[in-house]
Amino acid sequence: MAAVQLNGIYKRYGDTQVVHGVDLDIADGEFVVLVGPSGCGKTTLMRMIAGLEDISGGDLTIGGTRANMLPPQQRNVSMVFQSYALYPHLSVYDNIAFGPRIRKEREEGFKPRIEAAAKMLNLSSYLDRLPRALSGGQRQRVAMGRAVVREPSLFLFDEPLSNLDAKLRVQMRTEIKALHQRLRSTVVYVTHDQIEAMTMADRIVVMNAGRIEQIGKPLDLYDKPGNLFVASFLGSPSMNFATGSVMSDARGTALVLEDGVRIALPEGRAQAGARVTLGIRPEHIETQGGDVPFSVEVIEPTGAETHLYGKIGGTTWCVTTRARPGIEPGQRMTLGLPLAHLHLFDTESGKRLD
Repeated sequence: MAAVQLNGIYKRYGDTQVVHGVDLDIADGEFVVLVGPSGCGKTTLMRMIAGLEDISGGDLTIGGTRANMLPPQQRNVSMVFQSYALYPHLSVYDNIAFGPRIRKEREEGFKPRIEAAAKMLNLSSYLDRLPRALSGGQRQRVAMGRAVVREPSLFLFDEPLSNLDAKLRVQMRTEIKALHQRLRSTVVYVTHDQIEAMTMADRIVVMNAGRIEQIGKPLDLYDKPGNLFVASFLGSPSMNFATGSVMSDARGTALVLEDGVRIALPEGRAQAGARVTLGIRPEHIETQGGDVPFSVEVIEPTGAETHLYGKIGGTTWCVTTRARPGIEPGQRMTLGLPLAHLHLFDTESGKRLD
């Protein structure tokens, strides 16, 4: 296992800079997830940690050793890719054993490690099979077994579940997390799927346009996003937003939207006259006893929950309820927006207003 430090790391391709001065400390044994939209720089950052991309500037330290110029084989890291990258003509056993054999290890030395990894990953009965005889989840477990047998100080996962169907993704999320808990290894995991990030990470690093937007524990980021980007990226369905001007009068402080809708605000959170964007998560909206007008346009029953879609302030909002309200499209209702669950952001800068 190893701690990892990134200090001022950046990456340029010619005149184009794609990673901008990233600072990140990853503790020994921590599971850190880099998350963000496609093209945000998360995979490039991981490839720099692995040694597959040159570092244009800054310092990378792995286990206390500066690793900028170390070749990949000297960094003691194992990487699991989006594609399984298995040799189709080799059995599961031989695929897992490929690395030790290339390093000219003796079979009696690495065979027990392969058997232990296969047992851990439920592959013991598949060791004689070729990859074409395996399911997608089993192939990904073989790729993980190959990484485990190397006994690295650092595991790197680059969107390893994106080629799997929804049911397998849920299963493999659990298996990867369980593997981490058994090995207590340091893990850096890249994904664009915020559900994966929320369910697996000790800490999440939210990236956008080559920069870190926010770092924190999953629920801390969900409950208190630092800016509009993080607020909109984390959560499914996404947080609802409405932009307006803050007004104070005898009725209290409120956000007045362009269509005249008035939403009460907590006192002291925003100055009168300021341009503010309000956010609230769909599950925090009350469908009874409120005063914010809402016309239901689309209803999505999912079984456990029902999503109601309509517009507030010219923007489409989603309301999530666990009840089965018996509402029809076109029906008008009023919503309650609890003050404790409102998030306020400066519209111009996007930063959170505390």
